[in-house]
Amino acid sequence: METILSRSAAKYYDPTATLSDDQIRDLVRIGTSAPTSFHLQNWRFIAVRSPEAKARLRPIAWNQPAITDAAVTFIVIGQLADASTIPARLAPVVEACIMPAHLVPDWEMPARGLYDDQPQRQRDEAVRTATFGTAAIIYTARSLGLGSTPMIGFDAEAVHREFGLADDEIPVMLLTVGPERAGNWPQKPRMPVADVLDFA
Repeated sequence: METILSRSAAKYYDPTATLSDDQIRDLVRIGTSAPTSFHLQNWRFIAVRSPEAKARLRPIAWNQPAITDAAVTFIVIGQLADASTIPARLAPVVEACIMPAHLVPDWEMPARGLYDDQPQRQRDEAVRTATFGTAAIIYTARSLGLGSTPMIGFDAEAVHREFGLADDEIPVMLLTVGPERAGNWPQKPRMPVADVLDFA
């Protein structure tokens, strides 16, 4: 609980620090444990960490220093919800004996009713999925003593083009992660729970 409540957005990172492949994989592994609608898992993450890739990203991300200072910046991608992928997504669930195979159509058909020919719902689900995954990475990073900041200050079309995203992919946000340096603020006070919570 204290890890969550002490998290704050990091502006200043140690520019000499790096994260290993395994550390980055672990962050994404935890991120992808977050929930997704109908088990779609409609997300993808690009870990921007080489100097060359950072140099490509920074100018199209409002020239924010954290892009080059942080150990890694994830381009968090949501994929438009596509119900036709559900049988493939559920196949490992069936193989693990978690779900009986005869239930797969019971998941696919309502998903088709929800998403087929519904571009706004497809996009909304892409954003929701990417956001859930990002939140999981943020709190995992904090638990490991790393700073992070989700960022919406970037040219989405330029990121899409520069990093070769597919037609059904949306760059939802950037997430910088890495060891911090001095100067970051503690978590800012939040509105009282009584102001944001109603019981029904």
